[in-house]
Amino acid sequence: MIFHKVIDSIETKASSLIKREAEDYIDNEGLLMCGNCNTRKQCLVEVFGEKRKPYCLCKCAQEKAKAEEAELERQERMRMINELRTMGFPDEEMRSWTFENDDHANPKVSNVAKRYAENFPLMLKERMGLMFYGNVGSGKTYLAACIANALIDQGYPCMVTNFARLINTIHGMHQGKQQYIDGLNKFDLLIIDDLAAERDTEYMNETVQNIIDNRYRCGKPLIVTTNLKAKEFQNPTDVKKERTYSRLRKLCIPVKVIGADRRKKQLENNYKKYEELLGLNNDP
Repeated sequence: MIFHKVIDSIETKASSLIKREAEDYIDNEGLLMCGNCNTRKQCLVEVFGEKRKPYCLCKCAQEKAKAEEAELERQERMRMINELRTMGFPDEEMRSWTFENDDHANPKVSNVAKRYAENFPLMLKERMGLMFYGNVGSGKTYLAACIANALIDQGYPCMVTNFARLINTIHGMHQGKQQYIDGLNKFDLLIIDDLAAERDTEYMNETVQNIIDNRYRCGKPLIVTTNLKAKEFQNPTDVKKERTYSRLRKLCIPVKVIGADRRKKQLENNYKKYEELLGLNNDP
């Protein structure tokens, strides 16, 4: 008796969800058919010897339900990706730094960055990162951000920041400094810009060392950019930095980035544009 009530309840709910349209019709077995896709909106079943005609989804209704579910999943994924991108890029401009927008001025290094992103599941498993090193304005930070954007599109949480910002944040905290550093480990990839650009003090060196050591212990990859030369990184003359650089050599594959100073070139182009606008380039 209870079972029949459950069946009745299910059928009642199904009948309220599946409506009979004007073009629908009844087949020779007395079952409701969809006038659009010509598949059944009712099926014939036997429950304890009693024949029932519960409602069911026709083919086009099933396709519509799947499409709606896929759209909801797409919207949820986009929401998650937007949240990850907002959280991962303190500098909003970097959110548009992608492989699609890369000028490929250094195709070899661009390819290295792209292949790192494509093989990230292995890099994550092996906790292997990169260290982009080279002259100022050569595109190191841009390529690192391209990797982060590509991974965020795949749903990996990434953070792009710099040592100066991290140190200033930590220095300004009265408590919870270590908890803040530990919190960086929630990101599958941590990208820190401008190693060795921070002030050379004991406090700065200790903080940088703590950040890198903490990343090493958590077993997740790290990408670092720096203006250091290979010789400075491989054989530091500063004993205080030897441990930090030694740890980075275990965490990161060095990648040399060479090229003209893009920032300087962009600045020169801006000057030319405004000089022309203001008439400064005209002969007196």
